[in-house]
Amino acid sequence: MYPLAEPSFTYGNTPVSPEDLYGSLFQDVQNSHIFEDSKTFADAVPLQDPAWINEKYQQEKDHPEFDLAGFVNKYFRISAHILSPFEPDHSRSVSEHIERLWPVLTRQPEEQERGGSLIPLPEPYVVPGGRFREIYYWDTYFTMLGLKESGKTELMGHMINNFAYLIESFGFIPTANRTYYLSRSQPPFFSLMVKLYSEVAGKQILKKYLPHMQREYDYWMDAGDTNGDFSAHRRLVKLPDGNVLNRYWDDKCTPRPESYIEDVELGHEAFTKHKVQPEVTCRHIRAAAESGWDFSSRWFADENDFATIHTTDILPVDLNCLMYFLEKTLAEAYRLEENTELQHAYETKAGKRAGAIRTYFWDASKRYYMDYDFRKRDFTKAVTLAGAFPLFFKLASKPQARFVKAYIRLSFMKSGGLLTSRVKSGQQWDAPNGWAPLQWIVYKGLRNYDFHQIADELSAEWLGLIDKEFRHSGKMLEKYNVSDTNLIAGGGEYEVQEGFGWTNGVYLRMKNKRLFRTLEG
Repeated sequence: MYPLAEPSFTYGNTPVSPEDLYGSLFQDVQNSHIFEDSKTFADAVPLQDPAWINEKYQQEKDHPEFDLAGFVNKYFRISAHILSPFEPDHSRSVSEHIERLWPVLTRQPEEQERGGSLIPLPEPYVVPGGRFREIYYWDTYFTMLGLKESGKTELMGHMINNFAYLIESFGFIPTANRTYYLSRSQPPFFSLMVKLYSEVAGKQILKKYLPHMQREYDYWMDAGDTNGDFSAHRRLVKLPDGNVLNRYWDDKCTPRPESYIEDVELGHEAFTKHKVQPEVTCRHIRAAAESGWDFSSRWFADENDFATIHTTDILPVDLNCLMYFLEKTLAEAYRLEENTELQHAYETKAGKRAGAIRTYFWDASKRYYMDYDFRKRDFTKAVTLAGAFPLFFKLASKPQARFVKAYIRLSFMKSGGLLTSRVKSGQQWDAPNGWAPLQWIVYKGLRNYDFHQIADELSAEWLGLIDKEFRHSGKMLEKYNVSDTNLIAGGGEYEVQEGFGWTNGVYLRMKNKRLFRTLEG
């Protein structure tokens, strides 16, 4: 079904994804279900030279008594989940618990592991926790909200420097520092991190990281040979009026190494049911993974059928709001550089994108911001919290913001916070789950338009849910069931993870904001 990669023996300083490095061995391990989680082997570190292991495998695999699981355990080191030995102290508050967690989740600069998928970073960084043993791109912004509250500004600087290093090394920020993520990014939050850090380090920070923000912008805006209305190249789509908007994409169209068997099976299902080629389905899966919303009915043509995923046909409202902010930040940085020509150029780009956001994402019939299917030239059917991003970036008019607020109260607000969507698809970025980053985006968006009462209600419900779960289990979780606060969140390709970077960050920031407002009042 998919082309078999021949083993590549170029490694050391050259990052090689494990499916390329190990070829048939990698596919055989993933197809055999040795590990419950496909990411386990993708993260494994060889104990011998990879070329030697490949040769050994070819010599032994056809023997009648060959044991693949035994072979893997003999020649690879399997990484453990983070926090498994960490014992919570129920006598402490959640905030105190988080302060104890920061050192547990912090990684020091590491050496290159011969044949491993981890890309070494030069400075310390915070990982999310659980199965996520590397720095993740968009997670880090929300983690940094908490680091700022904890006074860990030096660590914030380290993490931004690591992302700058990745941009210098690869021309963009990959999903995380793993070789198998080098074909895609994540929601472009780097400019928000720089702005957040500038609040403690000064405006000169914008000038320092201007080259990196510019290079990231160029990555997302690669136009290739786009020609014609709604023509697309990689992450860019040309509009009929000459403007452009962005979509999620991946430069590969094969099963993801970290979710290999899941992608193979879905590719087979999509072909069997809908005659969609597996390579096409894999591209859509990978693009959804770049969005960070992996997975959600937001990306499905039929909200109840994962096999109808069509992510690359969709212009996402949240992504384009982030690109607007990047353009505004570039304009500000060029102003500080006294480069008025580029300052005005990026102010113009931001203004045009703001107009395109109003044109293509505001659904006047629903009175809500929606994603746009540029193939069908119509809004998608998915009503999600992504529609609140224009409030976070102050792109909505006051009447639009009031409609969005009403939608949030009536359709998304539950006893434990906000649903991600109203659809119960079984996917983790759908009902009944709520996620820390989206709680913050909506909370701050509501504050931006002086909807303080509902913002206070949201923070009380979300913080109350986290407090309740902590009292019960002593854990901070990746996601929460906001509809039934007595149940653990479900869905997705793996079990609920504990840690958890962005939950910690949003909790501290929101808790301190709430305390500050109480003192003010």
